[in-house]
Amino acid sequence: MTDVEARLRDTFATEGARLPVPEDPWPRFATREARHRRRRRARLGAAAALVGGLAAVQTNVFPLPGWMPGIAIAAPAASLVDAPARGAVAADAAWVDALRARVVGVEDPDGMWRVTDHDDVRVLWADDVPGRRLALVYTPLRLGLIESAELFLWTGPAGAGPDAMEQGSNVDAGTPVVSWMEVDAAAGGVAVVIAPPGATVRVGSGLRYAADGVVRPRTTDTSTDGIAVVEVPPSAAPPRVTARVTDGGRVLYDGAVNGGWGSSGDAAPGPAYGPAVVGARGPALDPALFTAFATDALRDSGLTAADAEVRVRWTGRVNGQDAVLVTIHPTGGGVLAYAYHGSPAAYRTDLRLLLPAAGADERPIAWRLRAEGADGRTDRVVVIAPPGAQTLTVTPHGGTPTAVTVDGDGFGTTTLGPDRAAVVTSTDPRGHAVSTPVPPFDSDMGGPPGTTPGTRVVG
Repeated sequence: MTDVEARLRDTFATEGARLPVPEDPWPRFATREARHRRRRRARLGAAAALVGGLAAVQTNVFPLPGWMPGIAIAAPAASLVDAPARGAVAADAAWVDALRARVVGVEDPDGMWRVTDHDDVRVLWADDVPGRRLALVYTPLRLGLIESAELFLWTGPAGAGPDAMEQGSNVDAGTPVVSWMEVDAAAGGVAVVIAPPGATVRVGSGLRYAADGVVRPRTTDTSTDGIAVVEVPPSAAPPRVTARVTDGGRVLYDGAVNGGWGSSGDAAPGPAYGPAVVGARGPALDPALFTAFATDALRDSGLTAADAEVRVRWTGRVNGQDAVLVTIHPTGGGVLAYAYHGSPAAYRTDLRLLLPAAGADERPIAWRLRAEGADGRTDRVVVIAPPGAQTLTVTPHGGTPTAVTVDGDGFGTTTLGPDRAAVVTSTDPRGHAVSTPVPPFDSDMGGPPGTTPGTRVVG
């Protein structure tokens, strides 16, 4: 080693010894982290004890003391709940007290909702209706810290004592109108609507698709004391019963009366395949597919094959699947159009539309498509031209017509903004034009076609 190398080594060693060497941080980090973990476990343990205690209270493992306030999640509607008891049976104090004593609450997946105070349980209405005894009972409930109030409908045979009554359906106590229905296909049944005192209740039993394309009730009963009890005639299909309740100019309810329907006899005969496919355009239709689609259309419309003629207007393919346009012609009534695509086991309803009877077969019909296998709305529109159509166009409101090319079976497609209104127009060889609105996406399929603006064509 040269003198120069030796001097450099010694210099580097001396200067290196003077440099500050940082302390290894790991021991101090490990000590702090262990301390932090102990503190977190202590906090989590306390929180777990609190949550566990609340859970035990919330699920009524440890009942909450009666003096401790709960958290109310619903406020009852005074117009119905605060009314005096109504109905002939409600005047029987002994019967009412015995029924109140049977009210114990209700079990649901969250736990047992218990009655907070039996003194607060009230029978709002109780009476005999044809074949049944009913009682509407206000029931305050508590699940742990949460309080609620429900209206329970108790049912039993006609003239039943309190012990023979069974607790049935329930709604939130803030519901202004409660309804119930039970109908047998052969014997008929009854519908009941309970509204605040003094409310006007109009109950329509059954529907009629009038020839002008308007849905009308077959019979209507009106009550002005807030209670309506209407006998429902026998029906081979689930009956369509509607109610409209108004009070001081306010509409409290306007819609269907839902309930049970049963048939103890043989099922109504299904639609006939042979007559239905006469004159249909498109490839031959699988009978099983026809049965599935036509049966669904009849069921949705509340009609049967005995009082309506079923026709297949078009068959083809939509999104690579079998597709059908079916029309239903009630005797003396309007025409219902249904479009489906899929298989008998899994299909989608693409169109439900009520048309005036006059000229229904000469109308072009269009419907919008949702995303396949999902509910997303697309801009795709299917158009079916009537036989012999010379031209076919889709015209958005405020826009210009777009020609639609169709195949030999009258099938074509075009695009249209999902929220944009439009009409489809066809012309015959004489130049006569016929237009039909392109219906919006059907967002409410709870009622029959024709009961919403998007499912009917008037004029």
